Amino acid sequence: MLADFLLHHGFSWFASGWTRFGAAFGMAFMMMIVFGGSFVRAMRRWQGKGQPISENVPLEHQKKAGTPTMGGILILVSAFVSSILFMQITNPVGWIALGALIAFGIIGFLDDYKKVTSQSKKASNGLSPSMRLGLEAICVVVLTYFINRTMPSYVPNLSIILGSFIVWPLDTINVGYLYGIPLTLGFLYYIFAYFVICGSANATNITDGLDGMLSKLYIPVLIVLVVALYGATRIGFMDTVMFLPKTEALYGVIGAVFGAVVGFLWFNSKPASMFMGDVGSLALGGFMGTVAMLLKSEIIMCVAAGMMVIILLSSFAQTMFFKITRKLTGEGKRIFLRAPLHHHFEELGWPETKIVERFFIISVLFAGLALLLLKFA
Repeated sequence: MLADFLLHHGFSWFASGWTRFGAAFGMAFMMMIVFGGSFVRAMRRWQGKGQPISENVPLEHQKKAGTPTMGGILILVSAFVSSILFMQITNPVGWIALGALIAFGIIGFLDDYKKVTSQSKKASNGLSPSMRLGLEAICVVVLTYFINRTMPSYVPNLSIILGSFIVWPLDTINVGYLYGIPLTLGFLYYIFAYFVICGSANATNITDGLDGMLSKLYIPVLIVLVVALYGATRIGFMDTVMFLPKTEALYGVIGAVFGAVVGFLWFNSKPASMFMGDVGSLALGGFMGTVAMLLKSEIIMCVAAGMMVIILLSSFAQTMFFKITRKLTGEGKRIFLRAPLHHHFEELGWPETKIVERFFIISVLFAGLALLLLKFA
């Protein structure tokens, strides 16, 4: 909105996606810094006792009782306002990404609200798993329909791309060519999208367990997605990235989310002044998966988010192993001292800050591997 207005009034540098990215980043970051303190105080007055500490976390977490949650609301507001100001308003791609952020944020808000109002310490005190997964499935179906509609005519309908795939625009000068394997899935494309988007949402949700951890693990993934975006909007920059000109609209939206996450880390670094809550973690995960699908970079995103994937799998493996051994032997056994993985290391006596920093380092390494795949795969 603001960027388009300035562009039409002679500020030609707003034609650059990087200008929109930087402006949206700066606006979202400043909104977080300026309003963060007031938001924390408002949440503390409204929530009273804050987020109840689950019975399924180490005892060390009990000292965090009373910390206000739902900090993700401020992330969503900052990202939304900044996106509207600096995104390409008439381009549907930006709206799809923003819609994913808001839709999954609403689901997270319902989950958080139930937890805060019930003040139950049971891990299942939010929305039931079936209710949450059902709501997420509805969001995925709608998002996937519109994602597929935004693809250029040279991309097969309801398809994923295996390997490299680049298409030069067909006109009187250029000759189009492609390599790689476009795989048309039909109805299965929606199943694939469910695993990508909901898998991302639940990975970020489970990762959000220590002060500052989700933000620090999320930032390297955003950097990879920005590089993939640049490759998707610049012919010849990366031979492994499909040319998708409409994704230009994502610069402003990704910049806004990036700035909001960095700004939130200011208040969430240990000791946290506020927690992100499901409203933030689910929103960021749904956004991450949706952007990856818009860029046809689902596998790259999965590699970049490798640390989050490991954390998600640790929780899944713990649950399944316990159920199987209980059924076979009558007594459930565990792989880890406590799941997800970061709680296992807490039980081993690792300080929270050491866990966060080491997981961050591993996340950077995964992001580096993803960048190598973007360039050479």
